[in-house]
Amino acid sequence: MNEYPPLAERMRPKSLDDYIGQQHLVGDGAVLRKMFETGRISSIILWGPPGVGKTTLARIIANQLERPFYVLSAVSSGVKDVREAIEKAKNSRFFNSASPILFIDEIHRFSKSQQDSLLGAVEEGTVTLIGATTENPSFEVISPLLSRCQVYVLEPLENKDLMNLFNHIIKNDVVLNKRELQLQEDEALFRFAGGDARKFLNIIELVCNSFNDDETIIINNQNVTTLLQQNPAQYDKNGEMHYDIISAFIKSIRGSDPDGAVYWLARMVEGGEDPKFIARRLIISAAEDIGLANPNALLLATNCFEAIKMVGWPESRIILSEVTIYLATSPKSNSAYMAINQAQELVRNTGNLPVPLHLRNAPTKLMKKLDYGKEYKYAHDYENNFVEQEFLPEKIKGKRIWSPQSNPQESKLQERMEQLWKRKY
Repeated sequence: MNEYPPLAERMRPKSLDDYIGQQHLVGDGAVLRKMFETGRISSIILWGPPGVGKTTLARIIANQLERPFYVLSAVSSGVKDVREAIEKAKNSRFFNSASPILFIDEIHRFSKSQQDSLLGAVEEGTVTLIGATTENPSFEVISPLLSRCQVYVLEPLENKDLMNLFNHIIKNDVVLNKRELQLQEDEALFRFAGGDARKFLNIIELVCNSFNDDETIIINNQNVTTLLQQNPAQYDKNGEMHYDIISAFIKSIRGSDPDGAVYWLARMVEGGEDPKFIARRLIISAAEDIGLANPNALLLATNCFEAIKMVGWPESRIILSEVTIYLATSPKSNSAYMAINQAQELVRNTGNLPVPLHLRNAPTKLMKKLDYGKEYKYAHDYENNFVEQEFLPEKIKGKRIWSPQSNPQESKLQERMEQLWKRKY
């Protein structure tokens, strides 16, 4: 097989009819299919995980629309390269011909100045930009450029798509269509591929290369697992998946689902996430989502952070699991979170209101003469260590900010406040 290009390159589709997956974009009546049919395409950004066909789709667009195609990689190209590519595109365009396509792979890696250098050419129609990114473009692409592009999301390939690709391989590949190949099991193949067509093809090629030319190629779970010997977890600690999984983790805790929470915890553990990052998120969740419904949650989460610093991997996963389950099964309240949000909004809307005189400190004679602290009532001098007085500025006195929620712990707090304050609470 060595004289041939890699299988992934041999199987790269040349037309839309050979393109597998992303039917929501290229299927009958879908948006990109309509663009092909009309021969008109606007600047677009293709956003999706690796191996789902972003580069291939860009090449097919250029090929089927018969447009000049210029390629830049954000990893190796600078502002000078961008300007040179734009100049080439400008020189290749004649009269009213359609604009050339400038494809930028990993556009999220372009700096602001690099992205700025594209604006004029895109806005004037000198080039039609197709960007490919694995990261959320709303975070990584500057707003002026993003506003000039349509963003289309590509999804990981489903198992049925990968099976269609497999059938296409054994029928059409110049090498494998001459071999005897048996697919006995596909679970490990699909699991290790993780919806990535390139990875799927590389795994098949790896397995095939492990057999002699005169042997029948057997693909099963054991062969795939033995050859790969790697962690199948798809988890980029610096990418979109990182934020999606921690979001799912926190939302599972908030939703009181310990099974879901521990599953997403396991995804992070298997992906090599920093345990301190997970522990910090547990502390935030304990304060934001559990709060006063179970104040012990914050104590346990804080202790978790300290404990994992002392223990390390792999035992820290047990500590994280214990606290995750505790938080997920605890009663929930975001009253403290809502209270500080409301208080900050009140401050922003009312500005720097003066502190009431009776609450001001009076360390000097002048301040005492100005009645600083004059009418302040020291709570411990009164029965139950409480006396009613106003603690808010005059302009907003009587304003309610904290609202206890319906759970046993806060019901007790509500009862105490009513006993002390009568009408206010």
